[in-house]
Amino acid sequence: MSFADLLSDLAGPVIQAPMAGVQNHRLTAAVCEAGGLGSLAAAMLTPESLQSELQALCSATDRPYNVNFFCHTPPAADPVQQAAWQQALSPYYRNMGLDPDSMPSGAGRVPFGHDSADVLEAFRPAVVSFHFGLPAPDLLARVKGWGSWVLSSATTVQEAMWLQAHGADAVIAQGLEAGGHRGMFLTDDLSSQMGTFALLPQIVQAVQLPVIAAGGIGSAQGVAAAQALGAAGVQVGTAYLCSHEATTSALHRAALQSPEGQHTALTRLFSGRPARGIVNRLMRELGPLNPAAPAFPLATAGIAPLRAAAEAQGLSDFTPLWSGQNAASARSLSAADITREMVKAWR
Repeated sequence: MSFADLLSDLAGPVIQAPMAGVQNHRLTAAVCEAGGLGSLAAAMLTPESLQSELQALCSATDRPYNVNFFCHTPPAADPVQQAAWQQALSPYYRNMGLDPDSMPSGAGRVPFGHDSADVLEAFRPAVVSFHFGLPAPDLLARVKGWGSWVLSSATTVQEAMWLQAHGADAVIAQGLEAGGHRGMFLTDDLSSQMGTFALLPQIVQAVQLPVIAAGGIGSAQGVAAAQALGAAGVQVGTAYLCSHEATTSALHRAALQSPEGQHTALTRLFSGRPARGIVNRLMRELGPLNPAAPAFPLATAGIAPLRAAAEAQGLSDFTPLWSGQNAASARSLSAADITREMVKAWR
């Protein structure tokens, strides 16, 4: 059996994008039960939380599913960079009644490692996907050794070719429209990034692997367009953000369904890596790509107290409002209805 065979066994090759922070196993299971490939975002889960989520997921569905991890290289602490970040955020700390000297530091996310693999191996998911390249060869071999298919995101043709050469079973062509973190890992040059329907046919031509289109696809028409350009399937994220099963906050849902949702930008402020979200106060005032933000994932810690204080007042000034450019696709429907709509569009 190949990954292409797995896709053909679905009602339609529709993959729910993993979305850390706005979902749990309920969304994954709902998509699986409706005939798509649900994804569990594990990038922010401890091994204990991962165990719990996987147990709940397997109780809710016996269909194939995907588990997603980040595989970044943790950066070394940089006191000079951290001082610049503290200086940039200090006015906001004072504005929110917080002590700038209490600003925390440290990583908010850890990459895929053997601790997570120890948990995952007992479940042997059909698919394991990665963001920011692929894990170390020993970890990759371990995942493939228990029979899981491996996917990863490419934002350029060069990244797609690298993934093919290093053991991926399929490539997710992540267009510039996509919400959340850019999967870029061979370059940090944003001028290399292109839209889904420019990137997709180039990757299809360059590799011999199945290519999944991601970014801006939130309707039957988008699914049909991706298929016409050679995609073996589609990955859909933003369309699920307001689904009944998503854990997206009320503030985030309100932003998605307001005129603000049409104004997104790539920003480094919330994590240290470029990610697309709805423009809010912090992005407007500091500039979304402000160089004071430390390397991924070190920027997150300093933002967290500001976010908590603002959200307690009903404000999303410091909240990462992740969204693709097609925020209009985020509708208050069940995940099953959203999935079935996409599945029916595949011919």
